[in-house]
Amino acid sequence: MIMNDLDAPGLTVDKGLQALLDSVAQDPIGPLAVGVAGPAGHGKTALLAELERVHQRAGIAVRTAAPEPDEPVDPDTVVLVDDAHLLDDARIEALLRLVAGRRHRLVVAHRPWPRSTAFSELVDALRRDGQAVLLTPFTREQTAAYLAATPQLGRPADLVDLVHTQTAGVPRDVERLARGLAGPDSRTGATVDPPRSVILEFGPDLDVQPTEVRRLLLAVAAGGALPVSMLGTLLGRDPAGVDELIATTRAAGLLGADGRLAPIVRRAVATLSPTTERTAVWRRLTELQLARGGAVLPLVRSLLAVGALGDCPPATLAAAADEALADEPAFAAELFAAATAAGGPPNARQALAAALAGDLDDALRLADRLLATAAPPDRSEAAVVAATALAHRGHVGRSVELFRWSGTASAAAFAIVGGLATGDLAATTESPAGDPAGEPPTLHASAARLMANGVRESVTGPPTAALSALVQAAALLEPDGRAALLPDSPAALAALTAVHCGELEIAERVLHRALGAGVGGPLMARRHRLLQAWILMVRGEIHAAGERLATVTLDGRQLESRDQLFAAAIRMGIGRRNSDLGALKRGWGQALEAVVRHPVDLFTVLPLGELAIAGARLGDLARLEPYLQQGRALLDRLGNPPLWSVPLHWSGLHAAILTGEPTVADEHVAALLAAAGHSRYAAVVAAAGESWVEVLRGVVDPIRVEATARGLHDTGLCWDGARLAGQAAIRTADRRAMTTLLECARALQGRPSGGPGAQTPTTGANTARVAGPTQHGLSDREYEVAELVLAGLTYREIGDRLFISAKTVEHHVARMRNRLNCANRTELLALLRTLVADRASDTAGQPWPQRASR
Repeated sequence: MIMNDLDAPGLTVDKGLQALLDSVAQDPIGPLAVGVAGPAGHGKTALLAELERVHQRAGIAVRTAAPEPDEPVDPDTVVLVDDAHLLDDARIEALLRLVAGRRHRLVVAHRPWPRSTAFSELVDALRRDGQAVLLTPFTREQTAAYLAATPQLGRPADLVDLVHTQTAGVPRDVERLARGLAGPDSRTGATVDPPRSVILEFGPDLDVQPTEVRRLLLAVAAGGALPVSMLGTLLGRDPAGVDELIATTRAAGLLGADGRLAPIVRRAVATLSPTTERTAVWRRLTELQLARGGAVLPLVRSLLAVGALGDCPPATLAAAADEALADEPAFAAELFAAATAAGGPPNARQALAAALAGDLDDALRLADRLLATAAPPDRSEAAVVAATALAHRGHVGRSVELFRWSGTASAAAFAIVGGLATGDLAATTESPAGDPAGEPPTLHASAARLMANGVRESVTGPPTAALSALVQAAALLEPDGRAALLPDSPAALAALTAVHCGELEIAERVLHRALGAGVGGPLMARRHRLLQAWILMVRGEIHAAGERLATVTLDGRQLESRDQLFAAAIRMGIGRRNSDLGALKRGWGQALEAVVRHPVDLFTVLPLGELAIAGARLGDLARLEPYLQQGRALLDRLGNPPLWSVPLHWSGLHAAILTGEPTVADEHVAALLAAAGHSRYAAVVAAAGESWVEVLRGVVDPIRVEATARGLHDTGLCWDGARLAGQAAIRTADRRAMTTLLECARALQGRPSGGPGAQTPTTGANTARVAGPTQHGLSDREYEVAELVLAGLTYREIGDRLFISAKTVEHHVARMRNRLNCANRTELLALLRTLVADRASDTAGQPWPQRASR
């Protein structure tokens, strides 16, 4: 609590001390024998000053010095002694006699160390015959109370956490920091650094310490857990001597009871210690820690913080880089570079760190140099780094060559994956074992083997076997995959396989786990987030997909070619699903550039298909046709595996619909039907494709269409399912069927049905609200109005454009909402996007010619 006197500064005390002060104030001549113990800066002097004021107000004489050995002391005088631990034995004996006589009132304040035999007797006597008080650091509440009594701080509540954390509650340091923050040159805030003026106040405290104590403080300030044996070697002391130094440092109020320095003290020690002394201690510490196999990264960070990294030995820097590799690959690359600059030999670990951090330019440069000059072990590792970087940049053929050349089991497995990605069917017969020369079956090697098996199964076997192997491979890397350098992650390939199987929940879970475990480091994090965005887009969660896509480039680094291709396809897919023709036009150039930059491979068939639909929507599919031919040729070389070919035929069907090519659409439907037995997903999209072309030909079986649309929804193609139902709705002349299908489309898009009294799609719908639909559900004028509403124009602007009044525009919108059974404007706009897009895809508004046979 706070005690405020007219002539005394505020004193913050706990309940025990407050009870002592209250007792003395109520009975100033009562018995008083108190020993007050606490490190420097914990308030001993302030407490004695408060006791002195209390007695003086009561008219009682106060003595503030210890008596001489034979000096008489008036029993009516209160004896207040500070820093009793510094007294010689003779004066301590004099105080001991006063305690033993029980006639004198006295309070003795002291540090917990040093303690001579005579002084220990005095402390024991005060505890036995009087009261022992131990001063401790402020609690957070006491810190808040102290700051609240400092009006210059303005809003002390905002600073409580800062001050308490920086000072660890040591009252002296709380006072210093509060005074500094209240000064005219200080910036107050929750993240402000302590002002330099406050740091300088620690100078005298440090200067009076013995050399060994200052060296101990520097060792602790370096960070990390330091065993007594290592401190003994550093300080030239045996374990008992180290314990004595620690006790001295704690008594000085500089070292906490937990053996740590408060942040403000650590900063003061690092800043105010002589440079030569600081560098010598920290360099020696790194050498000792490295020799005993301990962690050196915290020590190296401390050297870096004060600009002394150049004095660190290369071996220590390399060891610290290895420790940082998994969690901070970019920092590890910097440390490896510093080790080389300090005279260490170049090694492939620096290239590995750069690749894990996503800096493929540096990784390739370093790896290529090592391939030409390094010893065999480093050359092999450099080959793996170069192969991985090239895979991310689309040079899969060269990547496969380097993986095979490196000779490790993991690299052999990655070579199989790359070979299959480029359409090399012979890779299915290769063994992933390689020539490991006794290489242990680590988690990384086992995951690579499973990854190769999974991709092989995706081409030659059932989808369940492929998905199982890839999910298992992803799980193997989760415990320790942050430093795993991967040309592609098993989680990403498992997600792709799951998307091709219609198992989006499995894809989501495996990506979530991979991101949580940091598998593949920052290099793979983008790939995983892009696939998450893809899944959201396919589900129809367009806004969430856009948000997830935005997180991919938050670090400001340019996307590699594979990631750029997926990002471009996602942007175009979002624009298409939003019926945003402007966004499609703006993004088409970048999408084509992404296709040119990354050669077609098995794992980019999916985005290529999405871009084909966008190109058809823009009337520019011809520019993409050469790459689509490459994709089809690649699949032909692999025997047209249904897992990979079905999605491309599904995309091709929709591109053919948009370009008005019924024959091409029929060919894609035939291919889908031929693959229908491969998986549930293949069967669903085959039925949907057949139903879609029938709808375009004017044959609408509402029961069949609804069943097919719901099948698409259940396999994760939520947006496509809703769109199929919407297309069927605007192409039927049966009002009841139209309403049922619109309700189905609305439900599949996750929106409620059309308002109170509206029935579910399976039981019929309220047809009273449907007023005279045309062949397409809306009149031509209403379609014009809808397109301009979706473009964001106001009613007045639409009226000016169409030469009608704003009131008439409002009437059209109300009529559309009523006709389409929409409960609110948001629902109307979402449905209009689908209807407008569907009308744009309907070639000149004419039905397709009937097929000769089914």
